[in-house]
Amino acid sequence: MGDLWVFGYGSLIWRPGFPFQERAKARLAGFHRSLCIHSHVHRGTPERPGLVFGLDRGGSCVGMAFRVAEEDREAAVAYLRARELVTNVYREVTLPVRLLDGRPVRALAYVVDRGHAQYAGRLGIDEAAALVARSHGQSGPNVDYVRSALTEIEALGLRDPWLSAVVARL
Repeated sequence: MGDLWVFGYGSLIWRPGFPFQERAKARLAGFHRSLCIHSHVHRGTPERPGLVFGLDRGGSCVGMAFRVAEEDREAAVAYLRARELVTNVYREVTLPVRLLDGRPVRALAYVVDRGHAQYAGRLGIDEAAALVARSHGQSGPNVDYVRSALTEIEALGLRDPWLSAVVARL
C-alpha cells in the first residue's frame, strides 16, 4: 500500500495525533476551510453545539499534509476515524493535493457532508461568535479551538478575515 498522506486544515494542523515522517504545507483545490459544522461532541453538546471546521465545496484550502509511514498507516487511519467520524458529519475521501514544493500527492481528507443535520452552512460573524463563546465539549472550550486555529492558520502565512472577525468578538 505504501505511505499515506493526510491533509489537515483545522486542528489536525497543530495536533495531528498520529506519527508522521514528513509534514508539508499543501493546497487542496475544490474545497475551502469553513467553520460550518455544529459540534456535538468535541467542542459542544447536542444541547449547546459548538462550531468546528469542515472542508466545504468551492475555492481552495491551504493546510498541512502529513506523510505517514506504511507501517503506521493502519493505526493512523483507525485513530482518524475515531476522531473525525464520531457523528459521521464528515465523509472520508482521498483527494489530489499539491505540496507547496510542487509535488502532487493523494491525501486522505475529511469533507463535510452537507446533508448531515450538523451542517451549519455559512454563518454570520456574530452568530458564529455567539455559538463559539458558549460551547464546551469533550475536547475543551470551543473558544480555545477557534483561537488556536486562527493562530495556526496565520502561522502558515494565511489571512482569514472572517475568522479573525469571529475571534475578535470572543
